[in-house]
Amino acid sequence: KTHSTVSVHTIEGQTLSVSPFACSLVPVLSSLPLVRAVQDTPNTGRSHLSFTFSLTTLMLRTFSQAAFRASTRPILGTRTVSLRPFMFPSAQARMYSSAEQEEERFADEFDVVIVGGGPAGLSAAIRLKQLAAANDQDFRVCVVEKGAEVGSHILSGAVLEPRALNELIPDWKEKNAPIDTPVVSDRFKLLTETSYIPVPVVGALHNDGNYIISLGKLCAWLGEQAEELGVEIYPGIAASEVLYNDKNQVCGVATGDVGIQKDGTPGPNFERGMELRGRYTMLAEGCRGSLTKTLFDKFNLRDGAAPQTYGLGIKELWEIPAEMHSPGKVIHTAGWPLDSNTYGGSFMYHLNEPNMVTTGFVVALDYKNPYLSPYREFQRWKHHPEVSKYLKGGTCIKYGARAISEGGLQSIPKLTFPGGALIGDTAGFLNVAKIKGTHNAMKSGMLCAEAVFDELVKSEGDSSNPIESTQYPEKLKSSWVHSDLNAVRNVRPAFQYGLWAGMLISGFELLFSRGKLPYTLQLKHSDHECLIPAKDATKIEYPKPDGKLSFDLLTSVSRSSTNHAEDQPAHLKLRKPEVAVDHNLALYDGPEGRYCPAGVYEFVQDENSGKQRLQINFSNCVHCKTCDIKDPTQNIDWTTPEGGGGPLYMNM
Repeated sequence: KTHSTVSVHTIEGQTLSVSPFACSLVPVLSSLPLVRAVQDTPNTGRSHLSFTFSLTTLMLRTFSQAAFRASTRPILGTRTVSLRPFMFPSAQARMYSSAEQEEERFADEFDVVIVGGGPAGLSAAIRLKQLAAANDQDFRVCVVEKGAEVGSHILSGAVLEPRALNELIPDWKEKNAPIDTPVVSDRFKLLTETSYIPVPVVGALHNDGNYIISLGKLCAWLGEQAEELGVEIYPGIAASEVLYNDKNQVCGVATGDVGIQKDGTPGPNFERGMELRGRYTMLAEGCRGSLTKTLFDKFNLRDGAAPQTYGLGIKELWEIPAEMHSPGKVIHTAGWPLDSNTYGGSFMYHLNEPNMVTTGFVVALDYKNPYLSPYREFQRWKHHPEVSKYLKGGTCIKYGARAISEGGLQSIPKLTFPGGALIGDTAGFLNVAKIKGTHNAMKSGMLCAEAVFDELVKSEGDSSNPIESTQYPEKLKSSWVHSDLNAVRNVRPAFQYGLWAGMLISGFELLFSRGKLPYTLQLKHSDHECLIPAKDATKIEYPKPDGKLSFDLLTSVSRSSTNHAEDQPAHLKLRKPEVAVDHNLALYDGPEGRYCPAGVYEFVQDENSGKQRLQINFSNCVHCKTCDIKDPTQNIDWTTPEGGGGPLYMNM
């Protein structure tokens, strides 16, 4: 059996996956005193190992990263397994010496390391393995994913344009891809406070041939396809550092240390991270990637590009009354409750599952009023008659939030750097007019894989030096991704001039010019530069949630299944803690608590000094990255927490 998927069932009832593994682990696991049961059952031609043991969730994450360090490489049609010596955490805590804290990290070698198990990263991995198989080559490809499972951190609307998937896996229907809700009706409404104006669905907004999906489920399925091709996928492990060689080339990534206590000292489960070294490193981190930010600065990748602008998307999954459910129905709105100077809108998608709909609201993060709360705008929107008629009598099941890159073609940075490339939403391939980016993200990964494969073949005899490919940007520019984005390049910048000017300009572009006009509108500011002082802004009085259609923030956060080990340092770092009070609170009346959709930030009175301070409830964080984007002085740095922490969006 070439490889296995291992499901770990804890006493808390949670499930984590660690893969790939060999079947020879079964007798090893069975002999361990903490393991209660090991089961080896057939699973679509692969071995599926299930085992249950009585460790806490935190110990599990250490266990999955440190204890099961397995590397596999095909040799003459078989697969060998090498295990690094390991030990279980002792029953009693002990102190670690400085020498132990600085111990050398375990390292493993790959041909290609991909950071992020989203649509771009998985498509790149699949395409690499497809090309290798077709050309009798064998390259070792690794995908590292910070979510507990592939798909658990993936959140999108989502309506899928299947163009890239058709190219990547033409027989996806026969392989039972979780895509079963074709769009059958499409509506766009401009909302007033109590009514609406119907807007024709024109140009790129049409959804003919598209499907309503759960992107998390699709990514989980793509992960299965990748594993069947021999891709090594490591979920629950966060890449926290870019590795460089002595020539200043990227040569892989390092995963974060685990078992660090809140005070920064190593705890009883402390374990150094791993080095995943590769000849080529693809960053597919999604919007506002934490490693991607460091490369922007180091290699000046944003030179010559317009500022990126973002939106915060907030989403809920509902079960609604059967008589209001219509599978395949798509509804988008703009207008109320946002004012005409704030860009944003909403969606409602009816799934093929019984009585299930997804609904959400997107607010552009270049908004000006510091009193605006994207979360509370969303809650208010659900009370509009055209929305509430679907949701009344229903039940909200899940909640989530994440940022999206809206800037478009002119905001895309330089895509390559010595030793690697940016793919997917970490670079920014969203078509904001279509409200879709998955097709472009997947295609960017495929194009990068094709370019890198050629370079790997050329340099097959030299496995020591990282590769720098110039073909990827060239391939992208000559592909339909560039055409897709070029046709709508003026849509998002047009809304800098307000709702009505934006609709007029974008409507003309979508109906008539389709990107052929000789001018390109530019975004003028980064989102963090756009807030006006609180003294110049109008306070927004939001209605109290009714607990039926609208909900308080902490109730919603509980529906995201967000979980972080409490005894670890906060992954949200303040570069200068005093700035939060001296600048943000003084000038903008503390916008952190309003732009965050998870209740992470609140100003409280310090018990000792009696002064205000910013408290960070990092365990609430849903990994949306809004704080990293919108903070006025860029004082907040979002970094990766311990792998496996965060929300669980599998069915969203």
